Amino acid sequence: MKDIMLKITGKDLSMEKEEEIVEFYTEGQMSSRGGFICIQYPETELSGMDGCTTSLLIGPSKVRMKRSGAAFAVDTVMEFEKGKRYEGLYDTPYGALHMEVLTNSIEKNLSPERQSGRLSIDYSISLKGLMDSRKVLDIEFNEKEKKPVVFNIKDEEMIINLNS
Repeated sequence: MKDIMLKITGKDLSMEKEEEIVEFYTEGQMSSRGGFICIQYPETELSGMDGCTTSLLIGPSKVRMKRSGAAFAVDTVMEFEKGKRYEGLYDTPYGALHMEVLTNSIEKNLSPERQSGRLSIDYSISLKGLMDSRKVLDIEFNEKEKKPVVFNIKDEEMIINLNS
């Protein structure tokens, strides 16, 4: 797996309230094989899921997201495929709730050979009738920059390039 930097933006487009945006940067890993891209990254306190790992499996027409870790008693899985409904369980601190996801659109511009890309998923989610919301998840990722390490030893400078 290659090290990458991710910019993750989540938008809540619910009609009842003003648009809510959460954005954060994190490090993660990426691999690709057989037309699929796998991305893994740790969630942060900002996302409300500290201690959890999110894995994305991006295929030609479908994206599968799995969240697991200490924050969840049950792994939460969501599948996104344009125009299709997915039913599953969404784990909360109060127990698992029935979840239904309808994918409105998936846009992607991926370059696995350069470890970079952009993924945007527009979806509607319903949690057991308690909450109905429309959300947009944008993920941009790039290969993590490897900067040269500079050592100064007795007035002589030595540069080690970690890219090679």
